[in-house]
Amino acid sequence: MTAPFLDSNVLVYTISKDSRAERAYDLLRNGYVLGVQTLNEFANVARRKFELTWPEVSEASARLAVHASSIMPTEIEDHRRSFQIAERHRLSIYDSLMLAIALRADCTTFYSEDLHHGLVVEDRLTVLNPSAELSPYFNSHSCSAALWNFHVRCGPAITLR
Repeated sequence: MTAPFLDSNVLVYTISKDSRAERAYDLLRNGYVLGVQTLNEFANVARRKFELTWPEVSEASARLAVHASSIMPTEIEDHRRSFQIAERHRLSIYDSLMLAIALRADCTTFYSEDLHHGLVVEDRLTVLNPSAELSPYFNSHSCSAALWNFHVRCGPAITLR
């Protein structure tokens, strides 16, 4: 069994003061798989909703990457497979792409708050909502403190070249 695949919404909690941040850290501590696309989506939200600077986004992404069990690139076969997943499960192409990447990584668990809890894709990948019972809102006003908390919990950064 491989480590679970984490969707970008789980990563976003690591830079928020949301009550779901602790659950996100629990998932990070236990090993995880990411897609390059996951990091791209994380960067987009970090910039747009949390107004992090590019250096802050780069550092946060590097910390997430260095602690991942595996980081999967997006391949053309993932793109093709995502159409089948999108049609079968009535999902967006973006969510379907992430699921296709997780399937290629042989993950059996996909943590996300954007997809239906308990959804099973291709009889082997189960979507779980890590915090279904908690509030769906971020507290973006305290991002600096959250970013500091992320630094403390996730250790030293790596330098991206």
